Amino acid sequence: MILILKKLETELKLRGFSEKTVKSYIRHNQLFLNYIKKHPEEVLEEDIKTYMAYLISDKNIAPRSFALKKSALKFLYDNILKKNIVNLQTPKIPKSIPTFLTKEEIRALIQASTREKSRLIVKFLYATGLRVSELINLRINDINLETKECWVRHGKGAKDRFFQMPESIITSLAEYLKTLPKEEEFLFPSKNHKQITPRNIQKIIKRAAFKAGIKKQVTPHKLRHSFATHLLNEGVDIRLIQELLGHSSISTTKLYVYISKKQLEKVKLPLDNPL
Repeated sequence: MILILKKLETELKLRGFSEKTVKSYIRHNQLFLNYIKKHPEEVLEEDIKTYMAYLISDKNIAPRSFALKKSALKFLYDNILKKNIVNLQTPKIPKSIPTFLTKEEIRALIQASTREKSRLIVKFLYATGLRVSELINLRINDINLETKECWVRHGKGAKDRFFQMPESIITSLAEYLKTLPKEEEFLFPSKNHKQITPRNIQKIIKRAAFKAGIKKQVTPHKLRHSFATHLLNEGVDIRLIQELLGHSSISTTKLYVYISKKQLEKVKLPLDNPL
């Protein structure tokens, strides 16, 4: 069993999957094998169905979790072992509309971040719309303060992505960089000069939200939602927002249309038009 999971890990890495996805796929396959008590070569389609039915009826897992577990099993049994046994249909995943912070709440969040590094992290996430995984992987060599250009290396889908840094953070970023050792690699390192963890960034934002008195649940990803929604409210073309967010599909970006009140207010309702 250990050998096949090692093979799974190697294949996922070769195909450019993120470290988070690699760990997730290995974990879900290990849980399945623990449940079914068979060697992978002996697993049948009925075993897959039995396990997934158990997850739905006994564990009451959400459709999104179901889809992730199915993808993990499919990669191993269909892509690697070529058994073609993961054929069950995935329950429909409900599309949840992203929530966001107002500009006033963003300002309060930034002001409540007392440490310069913490404040810069909050500003950077909101000003660029980066994912947390992209932020923690940013290297000093990926940014150019003179041209305000920055690159996300190996973002979601193993894609590189260019983005422009806003003028408003260039000065504070330049001052912050002076405080880092010359040999520092990452833009936002941890105390041991490695990457800061997603959990640490979540703590920074949660602490600032509490100090700011924001009642909403505030997460790093909520700053990304706010970035996209505010751009849409300002009239920025949705396809440009798609590029800025690094979405592979426009349908993902279109979720923000539903929460853009200013865009909805521009729509002239049928009865308001002359009949």
